[in-house]
Amino acid sequence: MAAEGGGAPRGGASSASSDEESVPTAAEELAAQKREERLRKFRELHMKRNEARKLNHQEVVEEDKRLKLPANWEAKKARLEWELKVEEKKKECAAKGEDYERVKLLEISAEDAERWERKKKRKNPDLGFSDYAAAQLRQYQRLTKQIKPDMEKYEKLREENGEELYPTANSLLHGTHVPCKEGVDRMVTDLEKQIEKREKYSRRRAYNDDADIDYINERNAKFNKKAERFYGKYTAEIKQNLERGTAV
Repeated sequence: MAAEGGGAPRGGASSASSDEESVPTAAEELAAQKREERLRKFRELHMKRNEARKLNHQEVVEEDKRLKLPANWEAKKARLEWELKVEEKKKECAAKGEDYERVKLLEISAEDAERWERKKKRKNPDLGFSDYAAAQLRQYQRLTKQIKPDMEKYEKLREENGEELYPTANSLLHGTHVPCKEGVDRMVTDLEKQIEKREKYSRRRAYNDDADIDYINERNAKFNKKAERFYGKYTAEIKQNLERGTAV
């Protein structure tokens, strides 16, 4: 009986020791928390890496699209957007019965107006005839400024074609555009006006009897006029000294 009585405490002690081993200690809890924290940070870093990889891929695709566009594409797009805003503003002023030019000038300060006027004179100064390339460039700039685009038709084409309306390096435009009859007639009329104007300006200039004779033939006279136009202000004093006989 003593043996049987002494057996019970030994069984109870073993069960108590197993319960104590199953209960985690403070150090184990701290280690588990640190492990969970590290796993959480690892998952966050993994998500950030995937997000960065996705954004990098998008940037590479966008950069490839930009490189395939023409060099001045951004400027052209900004210009078209500005023209659309101007057309909308004109329609809004017309609906209110206001003068668009007056409304536009009211929004421009005097300093900006003077600066733009100086810039306009600097950008396209009238230097007369210098060579045929410069004359051709000035005529091209003048003709392009006279172009008045049909913005309603442009909006319609943009809705129909989407991004294909703006050509890229891989676009094939030859033979895909058929001009309308009105556009062809407008081009013919403009060409006839150019021919008529060219015929008027190709006439022989009148001879000035009072002008100084500093040439030996007509070709030399043209050369002297060209030299005077470009270098006259620098050689005026030397020429006056030569005429007075006081040149050193």
